[in-house]
Amino acid sequence: MEYLNVGKIVNTHGIRGEVRVISLTDFPEERYQKGANLILFKEGMAPLKLTIASHRRHKNFDLLTFEGYPNINDVQNFRDGILKVDKEDVVQLDEDEYYYHQIIGLNVLDENEQEIGKIKEILSPGANDVWVVQRKGKKDALIPYITSVVKRVDLANGVVNVELPEGLIDDED
Repeated sequence: MEYLNVGKIVNTHGIRGEVRVISLTDFPEERYQKGANLILFKEGMAPLKLTIASHRRHKNFDLLTFEGYPNINDVQNFRDGILKVDKEDVVQLDEDEYYYHQIIGLNVLDENEQEIGKIKEILSPGANDVWVVQRKGKKDALIPYITSVVKRVDLANGVVNVELPEGLIDDED
């Protein structure tokens, strides 16, 4: 089975079995709804299936409790663990929406079908995502995920076609 990251447990919260999670999902309201199942992965522990008992937001964190783990002593060992979901349980996205794991690794071609490089990372600095494209023998290129630049995403063939405005990519080393 393949899994996707949902969040990282960074600490406990209070004495009633709540854990503090830094969320890594775009769908926290679905992933953390009561009754949802997540799998905890932590070094030194076998993967553990957990069922959400409660969820609430507090400051910049998601606070979760799990069925069968009612106090701090039960969840203390979950700290630094990664909560994941089975890849089969992903939410269906709208057309022209993609999961990061679908985009990372795609080849990027310019308007002349020349290869620019391969997407190695996605940054989310604000209004739109920025794709980091690793180029051979050159600095990484930063390509904004906006309709005027990204013209076509072809997941079946592993290719992204882009139209680069002049000056967007520095051709120097």
